[in-house]
Amino acid sequence: MITIHEAKSKQDLKRFVTFPFSLYKNNKYWVPPIINDELESFDKEKNPVFKDAEAWFFLAMDGDKIVGRVAAIVNHLEVDQQNVKKMRFGWFDFVDNPEVSKALLDKVAEIGKQHQLEYMEGPVGFSNLDKVGVLVEGFDHIGTMITWYNHPYYKDHYENLGFVKEKEYMENKFPAGNADPALFTKLNDLVKRRYGLKEVNFTKTKEVMPLADEMFDLFNETYANLSSFVPITEIQKAYFKKKYISFINPEYIKFIKDKEDKLVAFAIVMPSFSEALQKAKGKLFPFGLYHLLKAKKNSKDVIFYLIGILPEYQNKGVTAVIFNEYYKTFKEKGIDMCYRTPELEENIAIKQMWKHFDPVIYKRRRTYRKPL
Repeated sequence: MITIHEAKSKQDLKRFVTFPFSLYKNNKYWVPPIINDELESFDKEKNPVFKDAEAWFFLAMDGDKIVGRVAAIVNHLEVDQQNVKKMRFGWFDFVDNPEVSKALLDKVAEIGKQHQLEYMEGPVGFSNLDKVGVLVEGFDHIGTMITWYNHPYYKDHYENLGFVKEKEYMENKFPAGNADPALFTKLNDLVKRRYGLKEVNFTKTKEVMPLADEMFDLFNETYANLSSFVPITEIQKAYFKKKYISFINPEYIKFIKDKEDKLVAFAIVMPSFSEALQKAKGKLFPFGLYHLLKAKKNSKDVIFYLIGILPEYQNKGVTAVIFNEYYKTFKEKGIDMCYRTPELEENIAIKQMWKHFDPVIYKRRRTYRKPL
């Protein structure tokens, strides 16, 4: 018999975080998180998202054995300010047993009904900077530190339980050599002259930090019109600066400013930490940090993490300025392959941005929805 247990204690939350380590044991495509980082993101005293959100963490038990987990999330910014009556759920993993997946999602639905919400959607995180989507294609490709990996049977469980596709995300890749400078060098010069733009490059993290708040404001403005977008709050900015910016090579962060020194575009690229995280096995010590630092310095694969452009500068060739700077950096670093984070199928502007690079879709993922 399957029973559901709420994880509240530190010990139970650690069991929640580490369950996938057994579910994906010996799977060469799954990328484990750093356990302590994951625990910190669930700590209501440390993660400022809990100023505007609530979360419940559940374990599915078969006797004494954990067979599944799920996080049920209510984001009050979304529900109260945007009037989107959505019950979120994420970190949803389970063995191939319909009784397990149903019991966990029934628990999510129960909380949604208690909060008088209209539907549930997942897998999603707390905000737009969290992981999103269940993998439906591309199971034979290694995951990344910013996406969930899952077994192929997950999709069947959603659909057999009456969930329908809500959003589709694509993940693309292209060789760095496809970024032919002939495609954008002339446009780069033209756009900079026409709009009075200048590129800003960095060599030290401390140079980025004073501009980070402005970057997050631009991020909010760029993606405000996309469905499911929840803006980053002031208190979250400080948290994300500490958690993310210090972890990214400063030379992989590019800013574009106008003649009045206003930020009009930015892009963040990360080295691939996938293999390093597999070697770390969820721990920074004694050797995990070494593997991560080695990857930060030497990885020949990069992930385009975020790109933001002010709406009034979109479709004006500003990406040519960004890509011109990355071409120089990638050539210097000897980068081989470029990967992109999941992008909404409905985001036409993104598709146009990358069309000259001959990208290949190598993964697809979805969120699923069901009325309450």
